[in-house]
Order: sequence, then C-alpha cells, then structure tokens
Amino acid sequence: MSAVFDTDLTRKFSLRAPVVAGGLMWLGDADYAASAANAGILGFITAAGFPEPEDLKAEIAKARHLSGDRPFGVNVSMLPKLVPGEKTADVFRLIAGEGVEVIETSGRNPEPYMDLLRDLDLFVIHKVPSVRFAEKAATLGVDMVSIVGAECGGHPGLDMVGSFVNAALAARRLDCPFLIGGGIGDGAQITAALAMGASGVVMGTRLLVASELNAHADYKAALIAATERDTALTMRSVRNTIRTLANETTDLVTQMETEDPDIGIDALMPHVAGKIGRKAYETGDVSRGLLSAGQSLGMVNRIAPMAEIVAELETQALAARNRLLSAMPMDQGAPQ
Repeated sequence: MSAVFDTDLTRKFSLRAPVVAGGLMWLGDADYAASAANAGILGFITAAGFPEPEDLKAEIAKARHLSGDRPFGVNVSMLPKLVPGEKTADVFRLIAGEGVEVIETSGRNPEPYMDLLRDLDLFVIHKVPSVRFAEKAATLGVDMVSIVGAECGGHPGLDMVGSFVNAALAARRLDCPFLIGGGIGDGAQITAALAMGASGVVMGTRLLVASELNAHADYKAALIAATERDTALTMRSVRNTIRTLANETTDLVTQMETEDPDIGIDALMPHVAGKIGRKAYETGDVSRGLLSAGQSLGMVNRIAPMAEIVAELETQALAARNRLLSAMPMDQGAPQ
C-alpha cells in the first residue's frame, strides 16, 4: 500500500491516509474495523458493544482474520455506565492479551489507568471534546490525543468549541501529536488539519454509509437524504450533550428539557436508552432514538465500500494541497 501522507499517525501504523475511523456504539465491530484497516486507515472495535469478555475476544479475532497484518484498535469508553469502572482495567488487559497495539479511550480522565496502560505497552489515543482536556491528557503521558469539536456526532462536551478553533489552539498548546475531529467529511479538511499541525483526523459520520457497516440500508438512506442542518443537540439539561440525527425523539426530548430544565436522567431514559438507537440500526426506522450524527452529514452522498470512501478523501485532500501550493508560490521569498 503506497504512502501518500507522512505524519506521526501514518508512520506509526503504516497508513495510507491520516484518518482514524473512531469507535461507534453498536456499529464499531470487526467488519467496520477491518474494512478501515484494509482501506489504509485506522479503525476501532467498540468494546462497549461486546460487554462479555468472550464476545470481545471473538470480535478481535474476527477483525484480525479479516484485516491480516494491518493494524486496528479497540475503543474503550471509561464512563461507568458503558464499561463499569471496576471492569475497565480488565478490558484493557484483555485487549493487550489479544495482541492489539492501540486503544482509543474516552469518557473521563485516563490518569487512574496510565500505569497499567504503560505496563501493557498499549498505544493510547485519548479522545476529548476540547483542548483544555487534551492538555491534561498530554501531561499524563498519552501517546496521542484526538480533539472532537462541536460539529461532531455523539458527545461534543460542554465547551462547544468548533474544530477549526480546536486545531489552531492545539498547535499552540500541545507538545504531543494530535488529531482533529468533528464535522470532518471531505478530504480538503484533512489537508487543512495537517496544515494546522494535526497528525490526522477522526471521522465517524462520513463513514456510516460504508458498505461494510452492519446497519440497515434504510438507515444509511436516511443519512444520505439528510443535510448538515438535520442534527439536533439534546441532553444538555443532564450535562451529557449529544448531537444526533433530528427525529421524533430529539423533538420530544427538546420539549421535555425546555419545559423542565431540571428534569433529570430518569425521566429522559425511556426515550434515550441506547437499546432504542440500536433497534434503528437493525430496522432502518430512524424516527426514534438518539442516533449519533454530526454536521458532516452534508458530505454523505452515497453508500460505497470503505476503500472507495477513503480513495475519494485522498483525491480531495491532494486537490486541496495543490490549491494551497498554487496560492502560496515558493519563488516569492519570505515575507518582509
């Protein structure tokens, strides 16, 4: 596989493109991770989707079979409600024991686990919603941070800082390699992120229409029909803001939160439970559930194999590089 880019991310994992296919709840399985690996980017199985140790082992083994020697990782949310706190260390040990080299962590400060992660020799990419958390993670010794801006699908945090701002601030404030995510769906954004100092980008929404993703065709069709305006932010009242595809559930939850700002998670849970969203991926009915989707929906235009999506991103990135070079001719000398 020819090298088109040269960054800390691509060198470390011998990637064709500096792209991380981040963990997806209920959708981040072996097929997803292996399709990313085979396309020349770094994909992740989502551990929370396989809570039983034997199931996670089996999924890692399947991904290894499908991807050959190409690297993939495992995403571990350290939120107690997803991977119970007392089991998180065991999940890390299982991942390392299965020969996986890299993990994507998120959800909270990784400090309690850093000694263990170093002992297990795992490469740690820690995902955060803004640069201030990335600075903290860097001081703890994570290998790389990914910073996802307010445009992202899923949880953008409470600061709601956009990806463009995050990238500029990260270049100023961080000494460790960083990735930029949130609203990334075009190869030109990859070039822009690299120009701003990033080692790569994190994508989720743009990859939801990959042929290999195990979700109903009607779900993918709904994403293709949507635009960048068709997302909604909910759950702010419980300090767990999430950006999802706008639907009946987001309308209802918005109304409930507006009418009672102190409503509490127990009242919301019958409408926002993860099992409802999981059903949508199985049936294609996107009218109910919180279905994570970012503003890069505007760049989702067709179902295609992961390799075709990555090739298109690469073409777009190289075209953007050429535009940049033509706008900055090298024979004019340094500015005075």
